[in-house]
Amino acid sequence: MRIGASDQWGAPRAAREAHIKSMVSLISVKQLYKRYAQVTAVNGLSFDLHDGEIFAMLGPNGAGKTTTIRILMDILTADGGEVAVLGGSPRAAKKRVGYLPEERGLYQNMLVLDVLIYLAALKGWRRQAARRRALDLLERVDLADRANAKVRELSRGMQQKLQLLAALINDPDVVILDEPFQGLDPVNVESVKALLKDFRRAGKGIMLSSHQMNLVEELCDRILLVDHGQALLYGDLSAIKHEFAGHTVRLRTANGLPDALPGVRWREENNGTWTLALAANVSPQQFLADLVEHHVSVTLFETEAKPLAEIFVEVVKGEQNA
Repeated sequence: MRIGASDQWGAPRAAREAHIKSMVSLISVKQLYKRYAQVTAVNGLSFDLHDGEIFAMLGPNGAGKTTTIRILMDILTADGGEVAVLGGSPRAAKKRVGYLPEERGLYQNMLVLDVLIYLAALKGWRRQAARRRALDLLERVDLADRANAKVRELSRGMQQKLQLLAALINDPDVVILDEPFQGLDPVNVESVKALLKDFRRAGKGIMLSSHQMNLVEELCDRILLVDHGQALLYGDLSAIKHEFAGHTVRLRTANGLPDALPGVRWREENNGTWTLALAANVSPQQFLADLVEHHVSVTLFETEAKPLAEIFVEVVKGEQNA
């Protein structure tokens, strides 16, 4: 939810907090700080990644996302705060973490299969086990027929899929992905989505950063929106979308609607379903209560959720104009 906002989601807050406490925290970040000369890139960030979830860190360019990821991967050292990965230091957890970096880089003259076997061996896998896993992953993303091709012979999209497999080759407990869908066509996006969903079902944790809001909205359980190194939104994605639900509602009734509806800017009917735009000072909950008070028998009532992309723009621009 919006940082500092009250909790207005439908489910009881205590029940949600109890559920979250029952989950295992694979990554825990508390009051993280990182400065470069006069620039504070990360400014007091706190968040968790739980087992069996896909978690997105979002924000405009330069918001501090990549810096945070590099701290989690032990590439950079924080200037303040606490970071735990799989219950210990980022360095101690390295062999159990997969990473798709912002800057792509594969051994261009190696064979596709050999690259994956080599990277698995670096994480402690035996060659035969690594070969079996590599062939299975290549099959999953339709690259099995390119196993004996050189990396440089692959298209950009194929190399992107191979880079993702490199992050998953050691069957990590946590995978951190920076723009995992970059350069993929719709067919390949679907195969990658299926792979990530299977990873989540296995109880693993996925943390990703992406500018493709439609895919974040489809895949992710929780999000963190950052700007200038600070958290602006954090929490369950469905709760955040509920908080930002617009003033447009859809409803059905058993006995029609009154001609006069105070607080309604316009309305239209389509096959028995009414769409109504409410005035800015009228909440959907207030409008529903007024309908019930006037003995309107409501059989369907729902608010129209804003796309995550619109929420992103609204929050970031609102913060910049504050």
